[in-house]
Amino acid sequence: CHEMQGEVSARAGDLGAWTACPRGAAGCRSVLLAPRRHWLAVEYVWVIVPYMTYDIYVMYLCHWHRSKDLGTAEKKNSLASVRSFLKKERLMVTHHLFILIVLTPITQVRALGDFFVGCIFLAELSTPFVSLGKTLMQLNMQDTRLHKVNGVLILVTFLLCRILLFPFMYGAYARQVGIPLYAAPFHIPVHCNVANACLIAPQLYWFVLICRKALRLYSCSSSDKSR
Repeated sequence: CHEMQGEVSARAGDLGAWTACPRGAAGCRSVLLAPRRHWLAVEYVWVIVPYMTYDIYVMYLCHWHRSKDLGTAEKKNSLASVRSFLKKERLMVTHHLFILIVLTPITQVRALGDFFVGCIFLAELSTPFVSLGKTLMQLNMQDTRLHKVNGVLILVTFLLCRILLFPFMYGAYARQVGIPLYAAPFHIPVHCNVANACLIAPQLYWFVLICRKALRLYSCSSSDKSR
């Protein structure tokens, strides 16, 4: 049952990701510091808020069913089960809540910043490949060529859209205002730097995990071929 709910969550994640990418591209095409708003910058809130809320709940259901299979589940929807879920998935839940509570209201209130918001949404380009990887593993297809190609796509999209995206944004701002790249962090508000640090920190952590997993996968594949 939890595998099916995981699949539903993955497909919803893919939908959220693919709708976020056009939103991000539209924002990135906007003039960096232009006072006008792109219509997607305003209307996308009707997609991101229900998606993030739904995804948190589905993650809880998957956690509860996994605990039930292991015989360690608390009563469903109880405070103890929610506490167990938050302890296990605190990083992902914090990521979702940060987007819901902090970033989403900022995008609706501020008249500037469509470029940066669009760049942030482009980070979701890697999500469908991550979901596909999980699906292939559930289907016991982790030794197939498709899984290996998908792993490369995960690494590339994650590196470009979730890690290198941040220096790209700082570089774009530096070019816009005519300052060196290294001076860009000192010319924007402190809370913007703090927000970026909060966003990139989990991305770096997840990227390290992805690299370790990819290293194990390709190491095992190479050792099997040498036998």
